[in-house]
Amino acid sequence: MPHCCNHGPGRSDITLKVSGMSCSHCKHAVESAVKALPGIEKVDARVEDGKVDVSFDPSKVSLEQITRAIEDAGYEVQR
Repeated sequence: MPHCCNHGPGRSDITLKVSGMSCSHCKHAVESAVKALPGIEKVDARVEDGKVDVSFDPSKVSLEQITRAIEDAGYEVQR
């Protein structure tokens, strides 16, 4: 289950558990996929613990779109 924190209008932070990341290429692939979406402010994929921290504007991008981008890159988001 993703952990989400809403910082009021214009910004939310979420931590997603992502399986399948095992190297720096995986980190880059996930970060690039998410950064390509509108409204993404910051992305940090951590191979060590399989988590991805995302800061985003929920008026421009949804959690579903972020999840889909990660899954389209070939990784599985734990729900």
